[in-house]
Amino acid sequence: MNDSSFDSPEAIKSFLAGTGNAELSVPKEQRYSWIAGTLKRTGYYGLRKKDKATVREYLQRGSGYSRAQLTRLIEQYKSRHWIGKRTPVKHSFPKRYTNADILLLVNTDAAHQQLSGSGTKKLFERAYKIYNDAAYERLAKISIAHIYNLRKGTFYQRQRRHFTKTEYTPVNIGERRKPNPDGKPGYIRIDTVHQGDQDKVKGVYHINAVDEVTQFQVVVSVEKISENHLIPVLEQLLETFPFHIINFHSDNGSEYVNRTVARLLNKLNIRFTKSRARHSNDNALVETKNGSVIRKYLGYMHIPQKWAPLINEFNKKFLVPYLNYHRPCHFSEIKTDEKGKQRKTYPYKNIMTPFDKLKSLDNAGQYLKTNVTFEMLNSSVMSMTDLQAAQRVRNARQRLFSAIFKKE
Repeated sequence: MNDSSFDSPEAIKSFLAGTGNAELSVPKEQRYSWIAGTLKRTGYYGLRKKDKATVREYLQRGSGYSRAQLTRLIEQYKSRHWIGKRTPVKHSFPKRYTNADILLLVNTDAAHQQLSGSGTKKLFERAYKIYNDAAYERLAKISIAHIYNLRKGTFYQRQRRHFTKTEYTPVNIGERRKPNPDGKPGYIRIDTVHQGDQDKVKGVYHINAVDEVTQFQVVVSVEKISENHLIPVLEQLLETFPFHIINFHSDNGSEYVNRTVARLLNKLNIRFTKSRARHSNDNALVETKNGSVIRKYLGYMHIPQKWAPLINEFNKKFLVPYLNYHRPCHFSEIKTDEKGKQRKTYPYKNIMTPFDKLKSLDNAGQYLKTNVTFEMLNSSVMSMTDLQAAQRVRNARQRLFSAIFKKE
């Protein structure tokens, strides 16, 4: 359609009245130029408001654009004297290092097994200054940081793939520090002892917890150290101690350093700490008890996981009461000489059971749980002698292993 004669609002108005509701359509690729030509031909910006409405109606019917879109295009023509999409200008910095330089970096990394950035820069300097290789002139002046930038670039990655070890991700669970009980009970050290493998089948696990001040010890056994099995026995373990637990200290094993255990301890208002790097003695107390108690009474032989409930019953009824009320432990004294050197000694007078050590603390009753008294604990202690308690454990242990290892 040739509408060059429509150069006034009156001509356009007559045309619109004659066409009625007939559909007008301008090809999509010509719409911007057609709108611009019509605006210029009719002198749109100098027209009265009523005449502008006539021209807008004509443009809207021919282009098919919405009222809002047409308004934007008219404003664009008024400000820029053209209508269309502006191609975005992409700003880029000039490249100092060419693809040839990057290829030299690729060859250097491949030959030297990808040294650090500083080591690679030193190789470039030596190649240019000592061996007079002009190809390394630009790379000899490169910054160490930019070597890593080039290694991340697309061109470098296309030439060479370098695989690195999975990086360690720190776990923000527990505080990495050594607990300081300051003579108060309730600071327990905990560790896991595995009862061996057989034919690639895991055995039962023992959870060993020892109070740092009193050496009060609780042992529980569990089939697996997964969440479903571990949390119930941890609750049992914490409940067995007669005093309030203040601090729970473990090594960095994932069975303890996880969100589930952290939530349990947080619910009980117990502080969670874990061993420090390069401090192997942070959990030394419970490690010694693993050997002198767990291995001594339960051995090293593989025990199938299905026997965990039976072993746990043995621990609860026989082993734990004996360890805490009838088995003496050595307690150290720290002496400091005139040079400031500290030395640990274990005098005979300090040999006592964990229960006696608990009673010997100043104002010991304040540490007990609300439903526990020393009268209750004394009654269980006096119910049998130390010899009777030891024999009771020995007999129960024999029955336990007879049930586990009996011949079919």
